[in-house]
Amino acid sequence: MADPRGFLNIRHRETQPRRPVPLRLLDYREVSERQRAGTLQAQASRCMDCAVPFCHQGCPLGNLIPEFNDLVYRQRMDEAADRLLQTNNFPELTGRLCPAPCEAACVLGINQPAVTIKQVEAELAGHLLDAGAFTPQPPARHTGARIAVVGSGPAGLAAAQQLTRVGHTVVVFERDEAPGGLLRFGIPDFKLDKRVLERRLEQLRAEGTIFRTGVNIGVDVGWDELRRDYDAVIIAIGAGVPRDLPVPGRELDGVHFAMQYLTDSNRVVSQARRSPRIDARGKHVVILGGGDTGADCLGTALRQQAASVTTLAIGQQPPAERGPGHPWPTVPPLFEVQSSHEEGGQRSYLASTVRFNGRQGRVIGVTVAETEFVAGSRLPKPGTEKLIKADLVLLALGFTGPEKAGLDEQVSIDFDNLGNVARDGYYHTGADNVFAAGDAGRGQSLIVWAIAEGRSVAAAVDRHLQGHTMLPAPVAPTDRAISIM
Repeated sequence: MADPRGFLNIRHRETQPRRPVPLRLLDYREVSERQRAGTLQAQASRCMDCAVPFCHQGCPLGNLIPEFNDLVYRQRMDEAADRLLQTNNFPELTGRLCPAPCEAACVLGINQPAVTIKQVEAELAGHLLDAGAFTPQPPARHTGARIAVVGSGPAGLAAAQQLTRVGHTVVVFERDEAPGGLLRFGIPDFKLDKRVLERRLEQLRAEGTIFRTGVNIGVDVGWDELRRDYDAVIIAIGAGVPRDLPVPGRELDGVHFAMQYLTDSNRVVSQARRSPRIDARGKHVVILGGGDTGADCLGTALRQQAASVTTLAIGQQPPAERGPGHPWPTVPPLFEVQSSHEEGGQRSYLASTVRFNGRQGRVIGVTVAETEFVAGSRLPKPGTEKLIKADLVLLALGFTGPEKAGLDEQVSIDFDNLGNVARDGYYHTGADNVFAAGDAGRGQSLIVWAIAEGRSVAAAVDRHLQGHTMLPAPVAPTDRAISIM
């Protein structure tokens, strides 16, 4: 423990600075800026090096948090970054995108603001990028085994890197024109500069991982054909089926799933497309859903110069602080002000959508009512309806599971009662040599869980093929975060 009184001397929590709102709305550059070294050192000193560090429980990857905090305080950044890479393949991604369940489990958080663990991780990832430390680690020998990974999101990439490094030949199939999955096409550049993703993909290629893009498994290549050509197949296609809202007017032009809007915008930003197909410029935008995807839509619409943006959530506004119903170390639902919320727009809670209003086949408004709770259900309260003007409506209501195209017919994959790919305690599906990891088997979850499952399925596949493995398996398929129902 570097500073035994650090958490007593420094009680305030200071996170990374953000670029001024008027400037960042002019471009899609990352909002967050680097933190000064002195501030980072001071914040890391608040880590108490607990006898039982519950931050380990909060992090599915098992990151060595007290160790790298101590090293950052001692200004030994290279060693701290090495500690982080021992458990996390992609800290440059989690440092930007993970909501940090480790901080909810921080022991200091019982009676003080938690240690800025995510910020320390982000700065360590920045240190690695600055130092050009994404050094390829090709295997010393090759096993001769061939493994297909379907899907190039965080779970697929983590599994591919782990398996490539122990000597297997790994081919990653991606149906889009470039690898990355939602990291590339779903996350806006103001949260994740795609050059960061490209740096990591360069490392994977140099290590020997092969990428086949523009290939839709189940359509262009059959799942049965893939199983014949490879010794093992890993399903890492995510949970890409969006949750719909079947209310009157859903068929109107101008009502879109949020991910359709975000992927369209990301292709324009990357110059893969000249102009957006779904454009918020000059329009009154209504976003249904108050989560991360809704916030991404908000920031994107503001950058496209929307006339107004309103975000509607059906539930109550979360509290600002942890309540008695969500005791430490559970992850509490808290009112969050993301960078997009700082930039503009209005947020409304307890708003139930009644119908989409239209004229000549196009949406012109959303009728909403106050939400009331009846027998455990959220229903529109009669007599409270009002009309909100809308030229563009974005459904950011979450996801219901993986796309089943070809899986049930070609591989006879079973699905659980939530629509996810069923698997046993070793990530194995009911089909021979077919495994599943990430959101495809877990359901919609966090990036840190996806990477943890990618590492774990790699260990399972390596053991299946070789009879043993030295690869770590941080989580089991049945593991879940501690929560209060």
